[in-house]
Amino acid sequence: MKIPGLSFSLKRAVGISAAKQKIARATGIPTTRGGLERKVGSMVMSALFGKKKKSRR
Repeated sequence: MKIPGLSFSLKRAVGISAAKQKIARATGIPTTRGGLERKVGSMVMSALFGKKKKSRR
């Protein structure tokens, strides 16, 4: 029987998630598959079409 709203993650308990976050922040390279694909895709697109920065308002 599960308690609603309560979960347990072995990776977080051991500290793997925090270590991956620290590495990603220090190197600027994401450790998730989606993040890595997004970064590589943006690098390829900027190489093909030139760098265009988005304006933030």
